[in-house]
Amino acid sequence: MSVLEMKVPSPGESITEVEIATWLVKDGDYVEKDQPIAEVDSDKATLELPAEQSGVITLKAEEGEVVQVGQVVCLIDMDAAKPEGAAAPAAEAPKKEEAPKAAPAPVQEAPKPAAQPAAATQTYATGTPSPAAKKILDEKGMDAGQVSGSGRDGRVTKTDAELAAVPAMGSVSSTNGSRSTTTTKLSVLRRKIASRLVSVKNETAMLTTFNEVDMSEIFRIRKQYKDEFAQKHGVGLGFMSFFTKAVTRALQMYPDVNASIDGDFKINYDFCDISIAVSGPKGLMVPVLRNAEDMTFRSIEANIKDLATKVRDGKISVDEMTGGTFTITNGGTFGSMMSTPIINPPQSAILGMHNIIQRPVAVDGQVVIRPMMYVAMSYDHRIIDGKESVGFLVAVKEGIDNPVEILMGGNERKALEL
Repeated sequence: MSVLEMKVPSPGESITEVEIATWLVKDGDYVEKDQPIAEVDSDKATLELPAEQSGVITLKAEEGEVVQVGQVVCLIDMDAAKPEGAAAPAAEAPKKEEAPKAAPAPVQEAPKPAAQPAAATQTYATGTPSPAAKKILDEKGMDAGQVSGSGRDGRVTKTDAELAAVPAMGSVSSTNGSRSTTTTKLSVLRRKIASRLVSVKNETAMLTTFNEVDMSEIFRIRKQYKDEFAQKHGVGLGFMSFFTKAVTRALQMYPDVNASIDGDFKINYDFCDISIAVSGPKGLMVPVLRNAEDMTFRSIEANIKDLATKVRDGKISVDEMTGGTFTITNGGTFGSMMSTPIINPPQSAILGMHNIIQRPVAVDGQVVIRPMMYVAMSYDHRIIDGKESVGFLVAVKEGIDNPVEILMGGNERKALEL
């Protein structure tokens, strides 16, 4: 019998373990070569594990189990014949009975909190309550016989009465509402994100500076050219290409914002690899636009669309997530008006976009209504001074307020390749 041992491949450099997030097949299933059989979480991305050969699969790892790179996670019997019609389900029937075995653990634990109130109503031998204790017990409608006294000869003190009057956890009577809880283990990716975010707060001198941008010109450009742009390039003209252009320009003006710290050294990059935060089913991912400073509006929009699709489909690779010299995140897509984004290490700064609100602003001494957005830049003060951070954000504002002259060289049609 020819049996293939499938081992966990290395998702990328420095990754030594992954977690089996989901098996896409069941024990005893017949799988085809290159068929996705599992989703695995690393500390950087969620990846699909394809079958290396066709045959009947035997699983050797459980969902949620952390396995080492190179560890055998399943066997594939390559000599097994492919089942036809209803022949395959018969082999699976006994396995279906095994699946619920993992479920009873949380179900059995659920009633445990209900046992706690019994201890609160247990009768103890006590002495006479003090006047202060008696007053508290009378107000709560409690019998002194239900309270264990800690005073001399078992006398119930004021402290005993106060503690007894506090309901035990889980003893408060419920109405008709549900009080159930669910406990699930965080994925490797979510645990890594949590660890990194905490380390950023603890290990950097993070500050945030704010400004606002006028989106009027970008609104006009998108309204005027969006249909022609989409028809010619096959991709929509969004806000991210304008902000990416504005950011890369500002990074070249303030190079320390495009730098990182390595011990006692500062590393400056002569390229702008922009990480774009994308919300996916496994959490926030930050795929990277390489050399974004050389990209056109069309290429930025096309690359962001491609990377975002990969994130949402769970097909993003570790290489596409690695690196980045600066991050842009857009909380405005979820309705955020203002926030303080957290730096994406080892980067030294991040730009936060927010929602666009029609607000009254003063223009040339007149009050007018304009589509305005607050922008926030969080930065590591160890490497970026206040002058640079404020100057950088002002440069971004200049590009957004006046995109035709500053980002498009005075010719919007040429910049959009129309």
